[in-house]
Amino acid sequence: MNELMRDWGWPVACGVLLALVLLQYYPQSMGIPTSETIIEVASSAEPSRSGQGTSSYRLAVQRAAPAVANVYTTKRVANQADQSAQPQKATGDYADALPAPGTSDSSLGSAVILSPDGYLLTNNHVIAGAEQILVGLRDGREAIATLVGTDPETDLAVLKIQLGDLPSVSISAAGEQQVGDVVLAIGNPFGLGQTVTMGIVSATGRNQLGLNTYEDFIQTDAAINQGNSGGALIDTAGNLVGINTAIFSQSGGSQGIGFAIPVNLAAEVMQEIIKNGRVVRGWLGVEVQPLTAELAEALKVDAGTGLVISGVYRDGPASQAGLRPGDVILRIENEPAITGRQAMNQVATADPGETVTIEVLREGEAISFEAAVGVRPNFRP
Repeated sequence: MNELMRDWGWPVACGVLLALVLLQYYPQSMGIPTSETIIEVASSAEPSRSGQGTSSYRLAVQRAAPAVANVYTTKRVANQADQSAQPQKATGDYADALPAPGTSDSSLGSAVILSPDGYLLTNNHVIAGAEQILVGLRDGREAIATLVGTDPETDLAVLKIQLGDLPSVSISAAGEQQVGDVVLAIGNPFGLGQTVTMGIVSATGRNQLGLNTYEDFIQTDAAINQGNSGGALIDTAGNLVGINTAIFSQSGGSQGIGFAIPVNLAAEVMQEIIKNGRVVRGWLGVEVQPLTAELAEALKVDAGTGLVISGVYRDGPASQAGLRPGDVILRIENEPAITGRQAMNQVATADPGETVTIEVLREGEAISFEAAVGVRPNFRP
């Protein structure tokens, strides 16, 4: 008996202990039902991507918000005798209530301080026609702003204020924003005071919206309302990625479709305005349209070959170079002419006086012209 216990006692004891462990921690393996759900918890050491998995963006807001200012403008309203019989209700960033005839009309918006010496960026439509521009900072200080210059074709304006110890926002060095990136909009909606909303980048490169001549918008679902125009769109590090400009809305309120001007374009425009008082762009003086299948058949060329010149400005650079309506632009400076916007932007970046080579198709024959780029006139008020 003692010999039997010696031979089998230890294995039996081990088996009993193993059964107890399985019964406590893995009852389902023993055929016993369990109501506890096992949830896998990610390691706290695993780094999260920027803007993802965080419960607060307060550090980004604390960094950028002091550089976002409220803008209040006033302009004189015509006397009753000068107004039309059916006065229009103010739109955009203006209050809905019509002021009394002969008084000042007030509007509101936002602006972003981009340099400690007092230069601010805002939208042109925020300050258009203003007789006085008042800038209110987050710290409570106020100053009358000087209008340095405007660029209606991108809907941007540069202001200057004379105050010391000014905060400024950093520009994102990450390049173009990607769809899905978390962004925050900071502005002064409806005059309530500085407000922060959150969303993501819904799309990039939005154009042909009919808002500006040069359009390359960031689309976001961060709530943007009247008064947000000219405010900041920032990333989760607190860097400026865009200037909030417009909303798509059927009710006048935010519907999750807002547009911001990318900071790279905005900064270039700002520097040009500070340097020259305006933005100088290259211009050829042509109007173009896509080469549709019908036009291609009429012109006896392959569809999608290039852009058809539909109009030429008299005495403009293209006219002087010999281009004429009906020509199909194939290449500009050896770059294929794909869309009218792409071609316009390509010429706009050329320096006035610079000569560009334009390859066109005329009556089935490829011909090259050289045109001296002119200065683009301001076609917007």
